[in-house]
Formats: sequence, C-alpha cells, structure tokens
Amino acid sequence: MSQTADRHSKGMQIRRAVLGDAHVDRAEAGKTPLDAPFQQMITEGAWGTLWADDAIPLRERSMLTLALLAATGNFEEIPMHIRACANTGASQEDVIQAFMHVAVYAGVPRANHAIKLAKKTWTKMEMEGDNG
Repeated sequence: MSQTADRHSKGMQIRRAVLGDAHVDRAEAGKTPLDAPFQQMITEGAWGTLWADDAIPLRERSMLTLALLAATGNFEEIPMHIRACANTGASQEDVIQAFMHVAVYAGVPRANHAIKLAKKTWTKMEMEGDNG
C-alpha cells in the first residue's frame, strides 16, 4: 500500500472515530467529481496526517480545533466539532474552558458566540438522545 493510500485509510479511520460514521457517510454520499480532490486532501492531510499523529490525544485536538474555530470566527463547523467531543472524550466543561481561553486571547464576542452554538448543539443532542 502506498504512503498516500495509507494516509487516506488512516484518515478515514480517524475521521469516522471523531465525527462518527453517519457524518462521514453523508459527506461521502454528497461528494462530486468537483469536490472529490478537496475531500481527498482533507482526509489525507487533516485526518490522515495531523489528527492521526499521537503527539496530541484526540480529546485535546477536539478542544484545540474548537478554540481555533472560535478564535478565527469560523463558527460554521463548531456544532460538528461539539458533536465530535462525544467521541473524543472532551466534556462540556472542557469545551467551556477552551472557549474561556478564547475570550481572553481572541475576544469575548467570539467566545460568547461559540458558547451559544455549543449550548444549542448540546440541547439538540440531548433531545436526539445523543449524550455521548
């Protein structure tokens, strides 16, 4: 198996472990020839290389990802990564602590918005019976 195939296989394994089979299956089903190269790049690069590195456990990577998304104002993926915390072991308290760090270093409005999204996602997860 080539190094690229190894990264893709490992990336899919990590991606499924973190985001869940249902999410990955939806993403794969929606893939088109136009965005297939992008999907391959994130599977191999983000999931098969960065997330696959054991230097930082998945729990901490989840919190880092949430903090970076909030700090940079990229809120659209926060609900997805809040759901992923149920698979990586990051608790609601862990996530709130990460967002408090965001408040100090990147601004209260960004942290406040991220917390609102997190609370909304946790409520939705509870209603769906998905409590991690």
